[in-house]
Amino acid sequence: MPKFIPTDTFPLAGRAVRRLGYGAMQLAGPGVFGPPKDRGAAIDVLREAVAAGVDHIDTSDFYGPHVTNLLIREALHPYPDNLTIVTKVGARRDDAGKWLPALEPQELRQQVHDNLRNLRLDMLDVVNVRIMGDGHAPSEGSIERQVTAVAELQREGLVRHIGLSNVTSTQVAQARGIAEIVCVQNLYNVVHREDDALVDELAGKGIAFVPFFPLGGFTPIQSSVLSQVAESVDATPRQVALAWLLYRSPNILLIPGTSSVAHVRENIAAAKLELPDAALAELDAIGMAQANG
Repeated sequence: MPKFIPTDTFPLAGRAVRRLGYGAMQLAGPGVFGPPKDRGAAIDVLREAVAAGVDHIDTSDFYGPHVTNLLIREALHPYPDNLTIVTKVGARRDDAGKWLPALEPQELRQQVHDNLRNLRLDMLDVVNVRIMGDGHAPSEGSIERQVTAVAELQREGLVRHIGLSNVTSTQVAQARGIAEIVCVQNLYNVVHREDDALVDELAGKGIAFVPFFPLGGFTPIQSSVLSQVAESVDATPRQVALAWLLYRSPNILLIPGTSSVAHVRENIAAAKLELPDAALAELDAIGMAQANG
């Protein structure tokens, strides 16, 4: 992989956003269900992120449900002019917190209205159409009805831009035949590299790629190589994993989530971390070893 020196920003929703943003999922209770243990601490995390320069927040009304959007509204409304809030539709939660698909056009319409109400917005900056695939991996199939439904909401002035989540290259191409797509959010990190080709494909089209679970998600990345590189550059493994993604491609935007102010500061500092060629080569090899079993 050729060495790339990370830039500070990349276009998203008509703005140049900083490449290290914030994902609000972890502000909800355990299993992304119910309220946070400490509501005041969750508010502090959001305010700290924006005060530190974060201008891209990722959320969804099915986090909680409703919890993260209501927290964002309480902490940040009226929103800074430069803040881009990205939400997603395509799922719902049952009374036990189970994740269920909600991809019928009327369900998508209702979810957009729920996001608007709970965020107290007249128009959503970006709505990602989340396709429920095989767990956290996409599966092929037409997404025409779903993208068409959100494109109709865009024409009505409720959605400014459209993105996709948990999709394949074929599905991206299908969606781009219906509406402009400004971002794709898929599982990707230094270990899980199945979307290497898609990252590069989207970079060539000027479309942002936003990894979910950049630090491993519910199963944090464990790697002796990652730990060794972190020690060699005087950083934490979390910071190195994030920095590798910033080096990986200029179109990658990061949304690491945390419910800790200290981790917000740690994550933001990763944007300035320099990784030498030897360290990048060692980190690249983690994904290659995973792919080879």
